[in-house]
Amino acid sequence: MGNVRDGDIGQLAHLFERHHVRLFNFYLRLTGKRHVSEDLVQEVFFRMLKYRHTYDGGGEFAAWMYRLARNVHRDHHRKWKREPVTVEELGDPAGADLLPHEQLEQNQHRELLQQALAKLPIEKRELLILCRYQDLRYDAIAEILGCSVEAVKVRVHRAMKDLRTIFFQLSGENADG
Repeated sequence: MGNVRDGDIGQLAHLFERHHVRLFNFYLRLTGKRHVSEDLVQEVFFRMLKYRHTYDGGGEFAAWMYRLARNVHRDHHRKWKREPVTVEELGDPAGADLLPHEQLEQNQHRELLQQALAKLPIEKRELLILCRYQDLRYDAIAEILGCSVEAVKVRVHRAMKDLRTIFFQLSGENADG
């Protein structure tokens, strides 16, 4: 990104190749919509080019990129108000080595998890996606959110607790059992 910032615009193609799938998955889990996710990824790379001068090289590139991505999503969310999150093909393919009834159960749990995630407030959903699906470290998430690592840990814990409660409500099971 430093090269792009310094005027070598062609390097943006390498960044796109390296990061567009991660960004797409991030947005797909946030919005539940493939076409919106594709548009948002394009907007992130457009803004990378537009705001390249703001990249200072300190910290992780991923943190800077996800800060940009959060802003793009926030702007989209404001523009389109509160369109409901849907669950479109968010889950990973089931394991091929599972028996049919195990595969069905796994798919049902995955679907319930995605529904529960979609019911979380956007801040908590975004945090869990960054942490659990995008595999970002707490220090990178702290940099993205502009808070301490301890605050991230507390927020993740609370978000996981809320997700668990919603999951068990949807499944009709008791969260304690």
